[in-house]
Amino acid sequence: MDNNFFTTGFMMTALALSTATPVIAGDRLLATGGVTQVEGAGGGGLMPWAVITGYGTNQQIGGSLFYTHANTKDSFTLDTAGVAIGFYNRVELSASQARFELVAPFAGERIRLNTLGIKVRVLGDAIYDQDTWMPQISVGAQYKYNEDFNFIPKAVGAKDKDGIDFYIASSKLFLGAINGYNLLVNANLQATKANQFGLLGFGGDKRDSYRLYPAVSAAVMLSDNWLIGSELRYKPDNLSSFEEERAHDVFMTWFPHKNVSITGAYIDLGRVAYKDNQTGWYLSGQINY
Repeated sequence: MDNNFFTTGFMMTALALSTATPVIAGDRLLATGGVTQVEGAGGGGLMPWAVITGYGTNQQIGGSLFYTHANTKDSFTLDTAGVAIGFYNRVELSASQARFELVAPFAGERIRLNTLGIKVRVLGDAIYDQDTWMPQISVGAQYKYNEDFNFIPKAVGAKDKDGIDFYIASSKLFLGAINGYNLLVNANLQATKANQFGLLGFGGDKRDSYRLYPAVSAAVMLSDNWLIGSELRYKPDNLSSFEEERAHDVFMTWFPHKNVSITGAYIDLGRVAYKDNQTGWYLSGQINY
Protein backbone atom coordinates (compact mmCIF):
# COMPACT_ATOMS: atom_id res chain seq x y z
CA MET A 1 0.00 0.00 0.00
CA ASP A 2 1.43 3.40 -0.97
CA ASN A 3 0.40 7.02 -1.24
CA ASN A 4 -1.34 6.33 -4.57
CA PHE A 5 -4.05 4.59 -2.55
CA PHE A 6 -4.71 7.77 -0.59
CA THR A 7 -4.70 9.91 -3.76
CA THR A 8 -7.18 7.52 -5.35
CA GLY A 9 -9.38 7.81 -2.27
CA PHE A 10 -9.51 11.59 -2.59
CA MET A 11 -10.34 11.33 -6.31
CA MET A 12 -13.13 8.82 -5.68
CA THR A 13 -14.58 11.03 -2.94
CA ALA A 14 -14.55 14.09 -5.21
CA LEU A 15 -16.09 12.10 -8.08
CA ALA A 16 -18.88 10.83 -5.82
CA LEU A 17 -19.64 14.40 -4.78
CA SER A 18 -19.67 15.76 -8.33
CA THR A 19 -22.02 13.04 -9.63
CA ALA A 20 -24.35 13.55 -6.66
CA THR A 21 -24.76 17.32 -7.06
CA PRO A 22 -28.45 17.28 -8.11
CA VAL A 23 -29.57 15.89 -4.73
CA ILE A 24 -27.41 18.16 -2.58
CA ALA A 25 -29.57 20.56 -0.60
CA GLY A 26 -28.57 20.46 3.05
CA ASP A 27 -31.86 20.72 4.93
CA ARG A 28 -30.79 19.40 8.33
CA LEU A 29 -30.60 21.71 11.35
CA LEU A 30 -27.59 23.88 12.21
CA ALA A 31 -24.62 21.98 13.73
CA THR A 32 -26.27 18.55 13.36
CA GLY A 33 -23.28 17.25 11.37
CA GLY A 34 -20.80 18.27 14.08
CA VAL A 35 -17.45 19.75 13.16
CA THR A 36 -14.54 17.60 11.95
CA GLN A 37 -12.20 15.60 14.14
CA VAL A 38 -8.45 15.37 13.56
CA GLU A 39 -8.73 12.19 11.47
CA GLY A 40 -11.44 13.59 9.17
CA ALA A 41 -14.70 12.14 10.49
CA GLY A 42 -17.70 14.21 11.50
CA GLY A 43 -17.62 14.83 15.25
CA GLY A 44 -15.59 16.87 17.70
CA GLY A 45 -11.92 17.75 17.38
CA LEU A 46 -10.62 14.57 19.02
CA MET A 47 -13.28 11.92 18.48
CA PRO A 48 -15.86 10.89 15.89
CA TRP A 49 -19.50 11.38 16.83
CA ALA A 50 -22.35 9.15 15.65
CA VAL A 51 -23.76 11.97 13.50
CA ILE A 52 -23.19 11.95 9.74
CA THR A 53 -21.25 14.91 8.36
CA GLY A 54 -22.94 17.71 6.44
CA TYR A 55 -26.58 18.77 6.30
CA GLY A 56 -28.04 16.13 3.99
CA THR A 57 -31.34 14.54 5.04
CA ASN A 58 -32.30 10.94 4.32
CA GLN A 59 -33.06 12.06 0.77
CA GLN A 60 -29.99 14.25 0.24
CA ILE A 61 -26.21 14.21 0.11
CA GLY A 62 -24.16 16.61 2.22
CA GLY A 63 -20.55 17.03 3.16
CA SER A 64 -17.77 19.15 4.55
CA LEU A 65 -14.30 20.52 3.82
CA PHE A 66 -11.99 21.35 6.71
CA TYR A 67 -8.56 22.62 7.69
CA THR A 68 -7.11 22.45 11.22
CA HIS A 69 -3.91 23.89 12.69
CA ALA A 70 -2.69 22.86 16.16
CA ASN A 71 0.31 24.04 18.15
CA THR A 72 1.73 22.90 21.51
CA LYS A 73 3.93 24.70 24.02
CA ASP A 74 7.12 23.08 22.69
CA SER A 75 6.17 24.12 19.15
CA PHE A 76 4.97 20.79 17.79
CA THR A 77 2.56 21.73 14.99
CA LEU A 78 -0.09 19.67 13.26
CA ASP A 79 -1.85 20.72 10.06
CA THR A 80 -4.73 18.58 8.84
CA ALA A 81 -6.98 19.02 5.81
CA GLY A 82 -9.67 16.82 4.35
CA VAL A 83 -13.07 16.21 2.87
CA ALA A 84 -16.06 14.15 4.01
CA ILE A 85 -19.34 13.27 2.30
CA GLY A 86 -22.56 12.14 3.98
CA PHE A 87 -24.93 10.02 1.90
CA TYR A 88 -28.62 10.24 2.86
CA ASN A 89 -27.83 10.77 6.56
CA ARG A 90 -26.73 7.12 6.62
CA VAL A 91 -23.17 6.68 5.32
CA GLU A 92 -20.13 8.95 5.64
CA LEU A 93 -16.90 8.71 3.62
CA SER A 94 -13.87 10.82 4.55
CA ALA A 95 -10.29 11.44 3.50
CA SER A 96 -7.65 13.56 5.23
CA GLN A 97 -3.93 14.17 5.50
CA ALA A 98 -2.14 15.28 8.68
CA ARG A 99 1.34 16.85 8.63
CA PHE A 100 3.14 16.80 11.95
CA GLU A 101 6.11 19.16 12.26
CA LEU A 102 8.79 18.05 14.73
CA VAL A 103 10.96 20.08 17.09
CA ALA A 104 14.65 19.84 18.08
CA PRO A 105 16.63 17.69 17.55
CA PHE A 106 14.50 17.00 14.45
CA ALA A 107 13.42 20.56 13.71
CA GLY A 108 12.33 21.01 10.11
CA GLU A 109 11.30 17.37 9.70
CA ARG A 110 7.72 16.20 9.43
CA ILE A 111 5.57 13.08 9.55
CA ARG A 112 2.62 12.67 7.17
CA LEU A 113 -0.40 10.54 8.03
CA ASN A 114 -3.14 9.77 5.49
CA THR A 115 -6.57 8.57 6.61
CA LEU A 116 -9.54 7.14 4.72
CA GLY A 117 -12.68 6.65 6.79
CA ILE A 118 -16.17 5.19 6.60
CA LYS A 119 -19.01 5.58 9.10
CA VAL A 120 -22.48 3.99 8.98
CA ARG A 121 -25.49 5.01 11.08
CA VAL A 122 -27.08 1.77 12.24
CA LEU A 123 -29.66 2.85 14.80
CA GLY A 124 -31.56 5.86 16.10
CA ASP A 125 -31.52 9.59 15.38
CA ALA A 126 -29.59 11.86 17.75
CA ILE A 127 -31.83 14.87 17.11
CA TYR A 128 -35.36 13.76 16.28
CA ASP A 129 -35.81 10.77 18.61
CA GLN A 130 -36.70 12.97 21.58
CA ASP A 131 -39.36 10.58 22.88
CA THR A 132 -36.77 7.94 23.77
CA TRP A 133 -33.43 7.72 25.58
CA MET A 134 -32.01 5.64 22.74
CA PRO A 135 -29.03 7.47 21.17
CA GLN A 136 -27.96 7.48 17.57
CA ILE A 137 -25.43 4.69 17.10
CA SER A 138 -22.91 4.46 14.28
CA VAL A 139 -20.03 2.14 13.49
CA GLY A 140 -16.91 3.22 11.66
CA ALA A 141 -13.43 2.35 10.47
CA GLN A 142 -10.41 4.47 9.55
CA TYR A 143 -7.55 3.16 7.44
CA LYS A 144 -4.35 5.08 8.20
CA TYR A 145 -1.08 5.10 6.28
CA ASN A 146 2.10 6.71 7.66
CA GLU A 147 4.20 8.02 4.75
CA ASP A 148 7.27 8.59 6.92
CA PHE A 149 7.26 5.38 8.97
CA ASN A 150 10.95 4.62 8.39
CA PHE A 151 12.03 7.99 9.78
CA ILE A 152 10.88 8.27 13.43
CA PRO A 153 8.10 5.71 14.06
CA LYS A 154 10.18 2.64 13.19
CA ALA A 155 13.16 3.96 15.15
CA VAL A 156 11.11 4.30 18.35
CA GLY A 157 9.78 0.75 18.13
CA ALA A 158 6.55 0.92 16.11
CA LYS A 159 5.75 -2.29 14.23
CA ASP A 160 3.69 -1.19 11.24
CA LYS A 161 3.36 1.77 8.88
CA ASP A 162 -0.40 1.35 8.46
CA GLY A 163 -3.40 0.14 10.41
CA ILE A 164 -7.17 0.25 10.75
CA ASP A 165 -9.04 1.76 13.70
CA PHE A 166 -12.56 0.46 14.38
CA TYR A 167 -15.10 2.28 16.52
CA ILE A 168 -18.68 2.38 17.69
CA ALA A 169 -20.05 5.84 18.46
CA SER A 170 -23.23 6.97 20.22
CA SER A 171 -24.65 10.51 20.27
CA LYS A 172 -27.74 12.02 21.83
CA LEU A 173 -29.14 15.57 21.80
CA PHE A 174 -31.25 16.60 24.80
CA LEU A 175 -33.35 19.64 23.95
CA GLY A 176 -33.48 22.29 26.70
CA ALA A 177 -31.68 19.98 29.14
CA ILE A 178 -29.51 22.60 30.92
CA ASN A 179 -31.47 25.68 31.93
CA GLY A 180 -33.13 25.71 28.54
CA TYR A 181 -29.93 25.05 26.57
CA ASN A 182 -29.54 22.01 24.32
CA LEU A 183 -27.05 19.37 25.47
CA LEU A 184 -25.24 16.95 23.15
CA VAL A 185 -23.46 13.95 24.70
CA ASN A 186 -21.27 11.38 22.96
CA ALA A 187 -19.55 8.14 23.97
CA ASN A 188 -17.26 5.92 21.89
CA LEU A 189 -15.36 2.68 22.08
CA GLN A 190 -12.41 2.36 19.70
CA ALA A 191 -10.31 -0.68 18.84
CA THR A 192 -6.87 0.55 17.79
CA LYS A 193 -3.11 -0.01 17.80
CA ALA A 194 -2.27 3.51 16.64
CA ASN A 195 0.51 5.40 18.41
CA GLN A 196 -0.35 9.12 18.73
CA PHE A 197 -3.28 8.66 16.33
CA GLY A 198 -0.89 6.86 13.92
CA LEU A 199 1.71 9.65 13.68
CA LEU A 200 4.18 7.28 15.40
CA GLY A 201 3.05 4.18 13.54
CA PHE A 202 1.06 1.22 14.80
CA GLY A 203 1.78 -1.32 17.52
CA GLY A 204 5.06 -1.45 19.42
CA ASP A 205 7.63 -3.42 21.36
CA LYS A 206 5.52 -3.23 24.54
CA ARG A 207 2.18 -4.16 22.97
CA ASP A 208 1.09 -5.06 19.44
CA SER A 209 -2.55 -6.05 19.77
CA TYR A 210 -5.92 -4.38 19.49
CA ARG A 211 -7.52 -3.11 22.68
CA LEU A 212 -10.63 -1.07 23.38
CA TYR A 213 -10.27 2.57 24.44
CA PRO A 214 -13.12 4.89 25.45
CA ALA A 215 -13.77 8.49 24.47
CA VAL A 216 -16.47 10.82 25.78
CA SER A 217 -17.62 14.35 25.07
CA ALA A 218 -20.37 16.80 25.90
CA ALA A 219 -21.35 20.09 24.29
CA VAL A 220 -23.90 22.81 25.04
CA MET A 221 -25.54 25.11 22.49
CA LEU A 222 -25.20 28.53 24.15
CA SER A 223 -27.19 30.14 21.34
CA ASP A 224 -28.13 29.47 17.74
CA ASN A 225 -24.55 30.26 16.70
CA TRP A 226 -22.30 29.15 19.58
CA LEU A 227 -21.38 25.67 20.82
CA ILE A 228 -19.05 24.97 23.77
CA GLY A 229 -17.86 21.57 24.92
CA SER A 230 -15.13 19.24 26.08
CA GLU A 231 -13.72 15.86 25.00
CA LEU A 232 -11.62 13.14 26.60
CA ARG A 233 -10.01 10.37 24.54
CA TYR A 234 -7.89 7.48 25.80
CA LYS A 235 -5.13 6.07 23.59
CA PRO A 236 -2.83 3.03 23.47
CA ASP A 237 0.55 2.93 25.23
CA ASN A 238 2.43 0.53 22.96
CA LEU A 239 5.99 1.88 23.01
CA SER A 240 8.46 1.35 25.83
CA SER A 241 10.49 4.34 24.60
CA PHE A 242 7.65 6.83 25.18
CA GLU A 243 4.66 6.76 27.49
CA GLU A 244 1.48 7.81 25.71
CA GLU A 245 -1.26 9.56 27.66
CA ARG A 246 -4.89 10.50 27.06
CA ALA A 247 -5.92 13.56 25.07
CA HIS A 248 -8.31 16.24 26.30
CA ASP A 249 -9.72 19.46 24.91
CA VAL A 250 -12.11 22.29 25.70
CA PHE A 251 -13.55 23.82 22.55
CA MET A 252 -15.86 26.57 21.33
CA THR A 253 -17.44 26.63 17.89
CA TRP A 254 -18.95 29.62 16.15
CA PHE A 255 -21.39 29.25 13.24
CA PRO A 256 -21.39 32.67 11.52
CA HIS A 257 -23.42 31.02 8.75
CA LYS A 258 -25.11 27.64 8.51
CA ASN A 259 -22.48 26.54 5.99
CA VAL A 260 -19.44 27.84 7.88
CA SER A 261 -18.01 26.97 11.29
CA ILE A 262 -14.87 28.05 13.14
CA THR A 263 -13.62 26.09 16.15
CA GLY A 264 -11.00 27.14 18.66
CA ALA A 265 -9.81 24.90 21.49
CA TYR A 266 -7.41 24.40 24.35
CA ILE A 267 -5.76 20.98 24.01
CA ASP A 268 -3.84 18.76 26.42
CA LEU A 269 -2.11 15.87 24.64
CA GLY A 270 -0.01 14.78 27.62
CA ARG A 271 3.34 13.37 26.54
CA VAL A 272 4.10 13.61 22.83
CA ALA A 273 7.13 11.48 21.90
CA TYR A 274 10.01 12.83 24.00
CA LYS A 275 8.23 15.95 25.33
CA ASP A 276 6.05 16.04 28.47
CA ASN A 277 2.97 18.18 29.19
CA GLN A 278 2.13 19.14 25.65
CA THR A 279 -0.68 21.63 26.06
CA GLY A 280 -1.61 24.20 23.46
CA TRP A 281 -4.39 25.23 21.11
CA TYR A 282 -5.97 24.45 17.79
CA LEU A 283 -8.03 26.39 15.29
CA SER A 284 -10.23 24.70 12.71
CA GLY A 285 -12.32 26.06 9.86
CA GLN A 286 -15.02 24.09 8.08
CA ILE A 287 -17.41 24.53 5.16
CA ASN A 288 -20.60 22.44 5.40
CA TYR A 289 -23.31 21.80 2.85
